[in-house]
Amino acid sequence: MSSNAVETVNTGSDKLKLVLVAALLLAGLVGFYMLSQHSAWVRWGVLLVGLVLAGVTFLLASPGQRLIGFGRDSVRELRKVVWPTRKEALQMTAYVFAFVLVMALFLWLTDKTLEWVFYDLILGWKK
Repeated sequence: MSSNAVETVNTGSDKLKLVLVAALLLAGLVGFYMLSQHSAWVRWGVLLVGLVLAGVTFLLASPGQRLIGFGRDSVRELRKVVWPTRKEALQMTAYVFAFVLVMALFLWLTDKTLEWVFYDLILGWKK
C-alpha cells in the first residue's frame, strides 16, 4: 500500500543544511555576477565552487541521503531488467511501423469516406 503523504524535513539540522545549500547556491550565483571585472576563469570557478559545496552539503543532509538511496535502488532494479535482443527490438520496431501505416491508411480512408458522404451525398456540394 503506497502513501501519498508529502515528506517534510523534520530535524533542525536538516533544515539548517538545506538553508545552507540555498545560501551556497545564491553565493555562487552572486559571486559570478559580482566578479564581472575579473577573468572568466575566476567567475566560473566561484560559481563551480558554490555549486559543488551546495551539492556536498545537500548530500550530507537527510534528503540527500534519501536521494542516494533512491539512486542505488534504481540501479539495482535496472540491473534486473531483461533487455530485448537486437533481433527482437528490430521486429517490434517493424510491427510498430506496420501498425502505424495500417492505422494511417484506415484513418485516411475513413476521412475520405465521411467527406464523400457529408459533402457529396448529404449536402450536395461538388468540389
